[in-house]
Amino acid sequence: MNIIEEKLNNLNIVLPSAPIPAANYIPYVITNNLVFIAGQVPFENGEIKQTGKVGDNIDIDTAKKIARICGLNVISVLKDALNGDLSRVTKCVKLGIFVSSTNDFHNQPEVANGASDLMVEIFGDKGKHARFAVGTNSLPRNVPVEVDAIFEFK
Repeated sequence: MNIIEEKLNNLNIVLPSAPIPAANYIPYVITNNLVFIAGQVPFENGEIKQTGKVGDNIDIDTAKKIARICGLNVISVLKDALNGDLSRVTKCVKLGIFVSSTNDFHNQPEVANGASDLMVEIFGDKGKHARFAVGTNSLPRNVPVEVDAIFEFK
């Protein structure tokens, strides 16, 4: 068991199976020593359990939890990309967080912390990253949050 698997066990984090793409794209692309992870939505056990807009029927705390679920799906895809060995990660380079929100909602960064905090929780300093957190009028399947990522690996 590698150090990241031990950390996941100690944190009681069970990674879900990597979601299967719902359209004509692949879940990740590797170029040189970077893995680009396609946008991940909050699938849990193969289904989306939360839909709607932040600032309407979803509050900030719930949206943060949803962003964390998206982050777990990102890490699951990353694990597949690295043949099961997350200890190969040298850096979480960037996260992109899209928040489906009402026009008067301006706290997208707080929602994004659900995914950002997870990366640091799991990867420590290697999990610190650049990011963007933007609001949008809608996301696929009416999900409230979508997260994509770029990781460096050895």
